[in-house]
This record gives sequence, C-alpha cells and structure tokens, in this order.
Amino acid sequence: MASSHRLLTVPHTNTSDDFFKKEMESGKHLRLLRSLPDVCPKEPTGDSSTLCDSPSVIADQHRWTIYHSQVNLPAALNDPRLAKRESDFFTKTWGLDFVDSEVMPSFYLPQIVKEHFTPYLQETSQREKIHEKSKNVCPPKDNFDRTLLSLTPSNDKSRTDVEQLPKIFTKPDFALEDPLTFNAVLPWSHFSVAGGKGNRDVASSRLLQEKLSHYLDIVEVNIAHQISLRSEAFFHAMTSQHELQDYLKKTSQAVKMLRDKISQIDKVMCEGSLSILRLALARNNCVKVYNKLKLMATVHQTQPTVQLLLSTSEFVGALDLIATTQEVLQQELQGIHSFRHLGSQLCEMEKLIDKMMIAEFSTYAHSDLSRPLEEDYHVLEEERLISLVFGLLKQRKLHFLELYNEEMIAVTKNIIKQCVVNTVSQMEEIDTEAVVKLADQMRMMTFSQWSELLKDIFVKFGIFIKRVKATVSVIRSVVLLVLDKSQKTRDFEGASIPKISSRSQINEGDVTYLTHEGMFISDAFCEREASATDLSTEPCSSDSVSEPECTTDSSSSKEQTSSSVTPGGIEITINEDMKLTDLELGKVANSIQELLYTASDVCHDRCVKFLLARAKDGFLEKLSSSEFLALSRAVEEFVQVTEQVCGRRSTSLRGALQSQANRFVHRFHEERKTKLSLLLDNERWKQADVPAEFQDLVDSISDGKIVLHEKKIVTATEDRKPADCLIVDGQTYAVVGTVLMLIKIILEYCQCVDDIPSITTDMLTRLSDLLKYFNSKSCQLVLGAGALQVVGLKTITTKNLALASRCLQLIVHYIPILRAHFESRLQPKQYSMLRHFDHITKDYNDHIAEISAKLVAIMDGLFDKVLSKYEVKAPVPSTCFRNCCKQMAKMHDAIYDLLPEEQTQMLFLRINASFKLHLKKQLARLNVVNDGGPQYGLVSSDVAFYIGNTQGLKGLETLDLNMAEIWEQKR
Repeated sequence: MASSHRLLTVPHTNTSDDFFKKEMESGKHLRLLRSLPDVCPKEPTGDSSTLCDSPSVIADQHRWTIYHSQVNLPAALNDPRLAKRESDFFTKTWGLDFVDSEVMPSFYLPQIVKEHFTPYLQETSQREKIHEKSKNVCPPKDNFDRTLLSLTPSNDKSRTDVEQLPKIFTKPDFALEDPLTFNAVLPWSHFSVAGGKGNRDVASSRLLQEKLSHYLDIVEVNIAHQISLRSEAFFHAMTSQHELQDYLKKTSQAVKMLRDKISQIDKVMCEGSLSILRLALARNNCVKVYNKLKLMATVHQTQPTVQLLLSTSEFVGALDLIATTQEVLQQELQGIHSFRHLGSQLCEMEKLIDKMMIAEFSTYAHSDLSRPLEEDYHVLEEERLISLVFGLLKQRKLHFLELYNEEMIAVTKNIIKQCVVNTVSQMEEIDTEAVVKLADQMRMMTFSQWSELLKDIFVKFGIFIKRVKATVSVIRSVVLLVLDKSQKTRDFEGASIPKISSRSQINEGDVTYLTHEGMFISDAFCEREASATDLSTEPCSSDSVSEPECTTDSSSSKEQTSSSVTPGGIEITINEDMKLTDLELGKVANSIQELLYTASDVCHDRCVKFLLARAKDGFLEKLSSSEFLALSRAVEEFVQVTEQVCGRRSTSLRGALQSQANRFVHRFHEERKTKLSLLLDNERWKQADVPAEFQDLVDSISDGKIVLHEKKIVTATEDRKPADCLIVDGQTYAVVGTVLMLIKIILEYCQCVDDIPSITTDMLTRLSDLLKYFNSKSCQLVLGAGALQVVGLKTITTKNLALASRCLQLIVHYIPILRAHFESRLQPKQYSMLRHFDHITKDYNDHIAEISAKLVAIMDGLFDKVLSKYEVKAPVPSTCFRNCCKQMAKMHDAIYDLLPEEQTQMLFLRINASFKLHLKKQLARLNVVNDGGPQYGLVSSDVAFYIGNTQGLKGLETLDLNMAEIWEQKR
C-alpha cells in the first residue's frame, strides 16, 4: 500500500542546461555550505600561472563534472538531512544555520511585571464573572466548524484516520532513543522467553507489526492526498522549468560566444601587458627577497657582534644591538623558521649582560674607591663609568647605587684600619706582638701621636669624599642628560603628531645599529635603494605601477639620537629607547644626591667610632683644655670640609664631639671645683701678695671685655715683684690667694668657651655653679665661722670680714663682664640663661651686706656693753668714751687698708648711728637732759672727745656725726 503512493520523477536530460537547473534548485540548500565557483577565468587558459581551479565553461563545457549530477523533485523536497521542513521565513531564507537569538531588553522601556496589571484586573474582575455566567447560560454555536465540515467531508475522514494515530507519534520531541518512548511504542513486556508461551508471543508481535503498518499506511495516504491536492502546482512548476531551461540554453550559447571573443581579445591585447606587470611584480618581489636575505644575514651576525662588543665592555652597544635585532625579528623577520630561537637567545644574552654590568659596576666601584688616597680627585675611567651607568639605566637596574653604597662602607673601614696599621708600624714603643688588637695598640698612643693619626684619617676621608663627589657628579650628569633628552623627545613627539598623521603608510623599515663588521643594519638597504633608483629609470616605468616596497624611509624607523657632553668633556650619544619614566629618573637623581650625603655620614660615623674607641678608658676626658681645643679644632675643620663638599650639615661627628665635650666640661668643672674647695678649706683669710702674672691676667680684661692672650714668655715677669693689692680699673683690691686662683679659673672657663663654642651653655651653667659655690662656701667659713674648725683660726676678726667682703666685691665687679662675654657667644633664644648672673650678683651683694651688718653688729655689741656702765661724772673724758674711741680706732686700722674710703665712711656712719642710739638710751636712763646744767656740760665734753677722736681717723675728717640726736627733743 505504501508503494502505491510513490511520486513521479521529474524528467531530465544530459545537456549542460541541467547544470543551471541544478544550480537554481539546490542554491538555497548549498548557499551556506559552499560558494559557487567562478566560471570566469582570471588568467588565459593554458597558462601555468593561472590562479583559478574551478571548471571553465569555455574549456571544459563537454566534460562531465560533479555539477552535472541531477536529483528528482521529491527527493529534493524530502531532504533526509532536514529534521523538519522550513517552518518559518528565517530558516527558509537564511538556512538551517540561522539561530534564533534572544533579543536584549531595551534600556528605555520599563520591565513589565504582573503588578502592573493588578489595577486593571481588579477593575475587570466583576465584569469577567458576569461574562462567565452568561457563557454558561447561553453556550455559543460553532457554525463555522459545521460549515467547514459540510464543505470538506473528505477532510473529516482524513482527520478521523489521523486521529487514530497514537499521540506519541505526533509529539515534537518523539525519539526512540528515549527508553520510555521506546517501551511505549514497542511494549516488550508482552514478550517472554518462558516456555509454553511461544505461540502467544508470536501472535502479539504480528499484531504489533500490523498495527504499525496500518499507522504507516494512514500516514502515506494522507501524504499522497496532500500531494494530489497540489498536483497542478507541480505541473506548472515543471512547465516553467522547461521554459527556464530553454532560456538558459540560449543564454549559455551567448555567454560562450562572448567568452570566445574575450579570449581572443585577451591573447591579442592583455597578455603582453599582464606579462609586463607580472614581471615587474616578480622583480619587486625578488628585490624584497634579496633585501630580506641581506637583513637576515646581518641579523645572523648579531650574536658574534654582541660577543665582540662585550669583549670590549661595550654594554650599551650590545644592549642596543639586541633591542634593535629583537625589533627587526618582530617586525621585519616575523615567522622566519630559522630565527625561531633567536629571540629567546637574545633575551638570555640580555639577562647575562645585566649580570655582567652589575658585576662590572661592583668591580669598578671597588677599584675606584680602593685606589691610593692621594691628592687626585679625577674620575677613574670616566668613559667606562658612563657606559655602565647608561646600560644600567637602560635595563632599569637602579640598585647599582646600593652596591656603590656598600662598597663605600667597606672602604671607609679599610681606610681607618690602614691608617692605624701604618701609624703603629712606625712606633717602636708599641709591641705589636704582645698587643695584637689594633684598638689596644691605638690606646697605647700618646695624645700627640693619636692626634696626628686622627688628622691623617681626616685627610684621607676628605680625599675619599671628594672622589665620591666626582664619581657621583658623572653619574648625575648622565641621569640628567637622559632626563633632559626624554623631555625634549616628548615635546618633539607632541609637535610632530600632525606631520606623522599626514604622511603615507610607513614601509617596513630600516633599523640602525653597528654590526661586528662595522656596518649599520640600515646599510643593508643601501644597495636596495640604489637598485630601486636604477630600475626607476628603465623604460618600463611608465607602464608599471608604483612600487612603495622598493624604497624605504630610513628616518621614519631609525632611532633618534642626540649627542651631549659630560662635565668631563666626553661626548656621549643618548638613544630614545630608555625604559625609565621622568619620575623614575627624578628619583634616581635624588638617590644619587643622597649617595653623596651617605658618603659623608659614613665617614663621620667611622670617625665617631674611632673617637669612642679612644675614649673608652676616659682618655678624652683627661685631656687638658689646649689638647681638647686641638681635638675640637681638627674635628671642626674636617666637618667644614665635608659640609663644603656635600652641601649639607652632618651632625653625627659633631654630636660625638659634643658628648665628649660634655664629659670634658664635667671633668673640667669637677677638677676646678675640687681645687677651689681645697683652696677654701686651707684659706686663712689673710691678705695675700699678688704675683705679676695675676696682675697681667687682670690687665688682659680691658674696657669691660675679656681679651684672652696666648701665654707670654716667662722671663718677662721673673724680675717683677709681687704687689700688695690687685689693681682693677684704678681701684685696689686686697684679696686672699683663693680669689686670685678663682679669677684664673674663671678665665679658664672663658677660654674654653672661646675654644669650644658648642659648650657655651654648659660652661655658663657650670661657671654659675662655681661662683655660687664660692659664695656659699666663703659665707660658711667666714660669717658662719667655719674656718675656726677647718683651718684652726682662733677667731674671725674684722679684718677677715673686711677681706672677705672685698673679695666678693671683686667677683661682683667681673660678673657684668662675664655676662657680656657669654652673651656675645649665645644664640638669641638662649639669652634666658643669662639670668644666672643676675641671681649670682644678688647673692653676692646680699653676702656683702651681711658682712657689713656683721661689722656693725660687732661694734653695736661693744657699745651696748660699754655705754651701759656710763655715768656722768668727772673725770672727762670718761673711761667709757675712751674705750669706745679705742675700739673704733682699732676697727678703722683693720679695715681702712682693705676697704675703699667710701665704704669705710658708710660703715662708720652706721657705727656712729649705733653709738648715738646706745648713748641716748643711757642718758635717758640717767635723766640727763639738754638743760645747760653741770651734767649736760660733762656729757658735752665726752661727746666732743668722741667727735675729735672719730674725725681724727684717716679718711673720716669730713664725716658728719650729728651728735645732737642724742638729746631728747623738748615737747
């Protein structure tokens, strides 16, 4: 039954028109699988250089090809490769490869969700309920379906047959590969291999086979029915096909004639011209191949050239050659099989050169810094240094400065060690076999020997720092030149962008660098350019096309270079392929400057360790002022030299010297304070003679300023005798020996301040402490009578008191001068320390006033004791007045040579006031009044005697005693 519904095959012929029919029918099936061949030849037939492999209608029109194969229309329509027929416009037009992709939602449209329809549903829900009720009450009549069934009764029968098919066969996902589908179609559960049921299984299988055959027949009948309904369309298509074949046959004959004419025209007119073009193109290709081979030969010599450059330490040249060769390999020679490993080899060589440059720079730094330290500041092998720095900067190996820094530290250690060894070897008194350590050998030196060693170290370090500065200057100049070139290049590129954009496409270009033969790689193109120039003069140039490949613009691809001159006068060439940015170059320049600072700091640190090693046993603290002055001057000179070279203050050595100065000041102060204490403890407070040298010390302080002179020759003062008093600014000062030594000590403090300005503040504090100590100690010994137990004095006399007062006055005289001396050496912010002198002046004046009060108190006690026994009676003058005048004369004799006349008068005025007070009390007790009686006359006689004796004392002649105050005033 199935065979009764086969389709008729479409008749066909073996003519060439079938090719065009097949092309039209199968075009839509093959459109996406392959493109149709071009039947028009691009070259004349028979030429071995033809570029088209497709069949030619002219040459192969009678030869059968795969394009003559034919199929019938049902087979074309029932393509077994199709899962289903084209169901829509897209797959029909664009083929099965069309993929329905998801359209992306628009960003300008909101995303609609169910909530948007909620208001509408709420409004129509009531209407929907009413509509549903109406449908249930009055169901609609399907008139259209009944009419359609009445018009097509056959369709109803077909539909009934189709409905007999199980639904599983009409599902779109029907696949027998699915186990569930397979079991539903073929229920194998009905079959069993058990015995006794064989006939039953055979019947079931036959029934299943008949059922499936029945389903197949129904499907074929329906297919045939559908084809019969469209038979008119098939016959119309076949009629159109015959007409189309006739039209295509005529068209093919016309095309054949046209192609024959074109073939003849091609042979006559085009073949020669095309040959000329082909030959010109071949010539250009040959020139390109020749130049490419020359370039390959030059690149092939890269490795020997690099080895030659490395043998002469031309690291920059080797790196430039490697970079240029790599650029050529990537641009000009990309894909060359013979050079497939050259790029990796060049990378390995570049890494090797990096290591070689670092090792070479380390060697250079060692040789430069370790050469003998003589008065030679030139840079060692400046060209070599510049080459190394350029190479390291090119490779961004910026840690070479750290290597130089490490080498500086090692060399500074060796400089000190070598200086100590050289100095110790010249000293016979140091047994190097018994004392092995250099530090112990150094501690055995005297100060003069050690000072000479220190100066030698300072000189060596000065030369060392100057050499480092010269080297660093060369490195900095290279970095600054590279930075300047980078900025100029950036400006040039910014200005040349419009020019570059207007130029034609740059040819694959020339690259420049020296080879081992002394030629440039770009020179390999010179002959090509010359040959291109020669060939351009040939007659065929008018018929040939332009040949941009034959000429090159070497300036477009060559690296731009510029020449610069270093401070040493060496001309250097800077390439543009530096990998460093301006920021990195700036950081390198700052690091170079820091390297010079580090050199200074390292030298200072080594000197500090050298000082501390010598000061370990307190040696520097025991130096004299002159020795410490020599040490401080040597250190200060070295510090100034380093600051002048480096342009920055270094504080480590100054700090160490300051620390030693503080210790020196402490020892200096303690020694002198101890000395002053011993002098005070042994002082008997008697007037001492003033040697000439002390008078000279006092004379050196002129016009209120301390002018310190060098030590004078002793022979000039040997013939001068000591003086009784010290003459200061025209005034005489009777002093004790301790005060003379104190003045000398004070001048030593001032001398230290001048010698070592850094200890000014410390010395001011220590000097004020010393002056306070002298004031308190002298007060304790004299006013406090401590000298009675310490020295063994029997009593503290008025002369002792006057002498102590005069000594204090001498110190007070010098305090303003000391203040001015220190003020001129202090910073303005340190002026607050000068208040110590104000406090000292006040303390000394208070002490002087206490001594004066003590002298008055002595006489006051004497007056109280004597005048309490006074009686107004004969004889005149009375004994009491005689005793008072006698004691006043003794005091005058004791103090007159010690105190100035003004102070003597003031003192006796106070004594006179005390005398009048006690006399007035005694007269009041005796009821003696100024009445002109006999008692008044006796008292007046005694008073006249007192006045005469008092004014008869030397220096008191004009003293106004005003004795009228002893009488009570009448009311």
